[in-house]
Amino acid sequence: MICLIFMDDSNIGKVISILKKETKGYVIPIVTEVAGRDDPFLVLISCLISLRTKDQVTAKASARLFRLAKTPAKMMKLSVKQIEDAIYPAGFYKTKAGRIKDISKVLAEDHGSRVPDEIDELLKLKGVGRKTANLVVTLGYGKPGICVDTHVYRISNRLGYVKTRNPFETEMALRKKLPKRYWLIYNDLLVAWGQNVCVPISPFCSRCTIAKYCKRVGVGKSR
Repeated sequence: MICLIFMDDSNIGKVISILKKETKGYVIPIVTEVAGRDDPFLVLISCLISLRTKDQVTAKASARLFRLAKTPAKMMKLSVKQIEDAIYPAGFYKTKAGRIKDISKVLAEDHGSRVPDEIDELLKLKGVGRKTANLVVTLGYGKPGICVDTHVYRISNRLGYVKTRNPFETEMALRKKLPKRYWLIYNDLLVAWGQNVCVPISPFCSRCTIAKYCKRVGVGKSR
């Protein structure tokens, strides 16, 4: 029998401490791996490519594109067809190619080739949503932000740490509740855990090292 310790602000620190140790051997989120943490433009472009695309495809597509151009000024000079060919078979590659070229042009001509470091400014770029904006701010600039993807949304609710209906509500709830010292690492940890242990269907609760802190909200069948 698992003795549950209900999730609260004090226990989230214990959960994060455990996940930092447990996820060391896991593959890091693909955007972090491809773009690193020091080039906001590469983070932005790799994020755009990654949407609705498998990690392996994103990695190869990003690498091919970045061999052609790594700055807004150089990217805008590529034809849409060149970008399409580089990122294929990423999901919606034709739409993404056009957006990558348009965004690069805006950055080069209106921002001096500098990617904005504020979420509200990033959201003004066509095709950039909150997930991408938060990743650019956190990975590219090391500034506080909370990226909420399907794993962060699912696990935060399963734990019982938040009670939300969608990623946007989850981000807003976490901004109010999650201590800022955890913001930069929260996404990477939960994505890694969500891909390997706390999977969407039939999670591996029997070998989950944070199970005693989890309320298992919405979990029916588990392993």
